Amino acid sequence: MGKNQEDMEYLTFALTKGRLAEKTLEALSKAGLDCREVLDGSSRKLIFTQEENKYRFFLAKGPDVPTYVEQGAADIGVSGRDIIMEENRSIYEVLDLGIGKCRMCVAGFPEAGELLKHHEMIRVATKYPRIARDYFHDKKHQTVDIIKLNGSIELAPIVGLSDVIVDIVETGSTLRENGLVVLEEICFLSARMVVNPVSMRMKAARIRKVIRLLQGVLGK
Repeated sequence: MGKNQEDMEYLTFALTKGRLAEKTLEALSKAGLDCREVLDGSSRKLIFTQEENKYRFFLAKGPDVPTYVEQGAADIGVSGRDIIMEENRSIYEVLDLGIGKCRMCVAGFPEAGELLKHHEMIRVATKYPRIARDYFHDKKHQTVDIIKLNGSIELAPIVGLSDVIVDIVETGSTLRENGLVVLEEICFLSARMVVNPVSMRMKAARIRKVIRLLQGVLGK
């Protein structure tokens, strides 16, 4: 994996930037893996270490976390299950942290619900083309034209770009404010801990200890 012997002494965590990192670090702190320095906005450091237990932490954008873990740059990662499903990397999903709970849904104008009852071609706008394709092709056996977007997905049906959208729904307030509704639920989502397969073998005892500590904190 390109690590030297000194690096191998550390257990490296890749955490998703933003609110998820804050909640993850809170749980890690309760489990005795404290590294609050990671959230120090005044620091220009990219990697933070806790020398006492040889832990190393860095922050990354959500879609990059599974890549860092798969490639062995991090032993452990924490990412939303939506990202894990979409990226489809060769990593082990080992623990549901139960934070960042939401749903992946098909949404649109109420009348679009009729389009989901048949096997006719429909246009689907989403940030998650793999998840959308798997859902419509494998579960519903419906042919769809998937339109990949990066910004506000709710805009797509409003301006006529798509018939429906596939997106994360937390409270549903943005949908309601724009006349859209949840038409179908694809799956429930939350933050998950993932592990590099090689690390799971080479650092099994340390990784299992982290999992046990977090399970104690989370009541699992």
